[in-house]
Amino acid sequence: MIRLFTALSVPDDVAEALACRQTGLPGAGWRTADQLHITLAFYGEIDERRADDLSIELERAATGGPFEIRLSGVGAFGDGHRTHAIWAGVEANDRLSVLAGRCRSAAERAAITIERRDYRPHLTLAYLNAAADPARVGAWIADHNLLQSPPIRVDRFSLYSSVLGRSGSRYDLEREYVL
Repeated sequence: MIRLFTALSVPDDVAEALACRQTGLPGAGWRTADQLHITLAFYGEIDERRADDLSIELERAATGGPFEIRLSGVGAFGDGHRTHAIWAGVEANDRLSVLAGRCRSAAERAAITIERRDYRPHLTLAYLNAAADPARVGAWIADHNLLQSPPIRVDRFSLYSSVLGRSGSRYDLEREYVL
């Protein structure tokens, strides 16, 4: 079994700019530059045969040519009174939404069942442990909410495998698809 997802990588200059903001929040497990990405679709644990089928189907998703996206603002995910993660937002972009939809459709064609939910593009900056003070989280978000990136050129997307570990996930590039 292999745990897979498709995502957009983050250029080094954007990762460096984000690294400057990844501080000042006790309880945050900041993502390293090699962990920063914008997920298009998460496929979960699948067997090798389905992974091969998915890889072939993703080739069909790689159409439409390059486009640009921008990071904009920050926010948090959580449930109840506990915030689990903070993220950088991605400006609404029809081309990005279409690409994410194509990656989801590739899963269906490969007979992979994935979770049904609205696509909310974001870049996870940190996962928060239970010690993260909600007031400090709110203050960090307020201090960084004007985040804006320069345009990020998207000319490819990637299929990654994910291995869970004690210090977070390790992502390995399995294949790239040029748009």
